[in-house]
Amino acid sequence: MRKMRSNRSSPVAPVAAEGAAAMTMAQMVEIMRLLQATVEASRIEQARMHEDLAASRARNDELSKVIEELRQALQEQQGRPIGEEVAPSSPPRVFPMPFAQAITDTPIPASVVPVKAVFTGMEDPEAHLTTFHTQMMLSGGSDAVYCKMFVSTLQGTALEWFVSLPNGHITNFQQFSKIFVEQYIVNKAPPRVSYDLFDIRQY
Repeated sequence: MRKMRSNRSSPVAPVAAEGAAAMTMAQMVEIMRLLQATVEASRIEQARMHEDLAASRARNDELSKVIEELRQALQEQQGRPIGEEVAPSSPPRVFPMPFAQAITDTPIPASVVPVKAVFTGMEDPEAHLTTFHTQMMLSGGSDAVYCKMFVSTLQGTALEWFVSLPNGHITNFQQFSKIFVEQYIVNKAPPRVSYDLFDIRQY
């Protein structure tokens, strides 16, 4: 007789299926836990970024406030109303230079002693030249130095006369002395004559 095949299924198959299902559920739980942790970390990071952005905006606002206060204080110190346009500064006044370029470029040595004589346009020009030469003999100097030092003795209308000369007109001290005396020759003291003796009185 042939053995009858049993209709019962093997007890091993349900056990294996249940094990596979149990592993799948465990993996899903772990994945869900990891996803939740990632979402929470992202939320914390976003909150921290929002806090940093708010702090940065607050610092920028404070810095802008300080800059505005400094700008207002500077304008008030300069005596200008806030918002007033600053007028462009006028260029420096350019004076003519009667000296030739060679004289202008010559430096004055430190050993040259300043001349104390002063000419305002009212004194005797030849007497002033004599005084100037006497004082310059003590320290010496080149012809160009003589020209520059002589200008330092001019004041008032005499200095205005020098500035009015054409650019580069003076090339040496001899020429400078000549035009100087010619300009103020009317101030030269007249020579003594015998008639002046009648003004002499004996004490």
